[in-house]
Amino acid sequence: MSVDTAIVEYYPTIKDLPEGERPRERLEHYGAGALSAAELLAIILRVGNRDENVIRLAQRLLTTYGGLVGLAQAPFSELIEIKGLGPAKATQLKAAFELGRRLLVAAPHERPTVKSPADAANLLMMEMGLLEQEHLRAVILDSKNHVIKIHTVYIGSLNTAVVRVGELFREAIRLNAAAVIVAHNHPSGDPTPSPEDVHVTRQIVEAGKLLSIDVLDHLVICQARWVSLKERGLGF
Repeated sequence: MSVDTAIVEYYPTIKDLPEGERPRERLEHYGAGALSAAELLAIILRVGNRDENVIRLAQRLLTTYGGLVGLAQAPFSELIEIKGLGPAKATQLKAAFELGRRLLVAAPHERPTVKSPADAANLLMMEMGLLEQEHLRAVILDSKNHVIKIHTVYIGSLNTAVVRVGELFREAIRLNAAAVIVAHNHPSGDPTPSPEDVHVTRQIVEAGKLLSIDVLDHLVICQARWVSLKERGLGF
């Protein structure tokens, strides 16, 4: 039995479900947290046709792309070619993921405190792990390691020829910061620091000493993994 066949047999159409088991009604009664990822996607994808098996479509998308992270990264041009999706539903899907991404950027936490590399990674990984291009960011901290701001310094490959170290500290100086944690993502999915990453880190650490701003770490972020250059003794 193929995966699609199994899904067809397991999930009836929306109209065949008892009213209390339909995703929209379940959300109204129990809250969004009680629904599976497939049910939440089905609510977003449904455009009024109660005969359409959107739960099966949602589950098929999750299976095809290996979960929500993979689905969020899927190109629009590819999504619109999927049977049962098309431009309208692909647009709804992309809009929902973008709203979630912007929410994470706007308020990842209320003034979180960073006490370890893991704290910083958890703060950044969910959003940065989805990026398709390299971003260099500075987590700007006060004297008690409270996050003042997460600032995007640069977008593009991390290369000393184009990354100006002074730009990384500009916002930290303006905000009278005590310390920064530098982070960038590897869209390839491999968080192993490159020689260029180590070289840039060394320059950043030296510049921080001159400016009396502590550079606490440099993290390389991927979807589900991260590396601390400080813990590995690279560039520090």
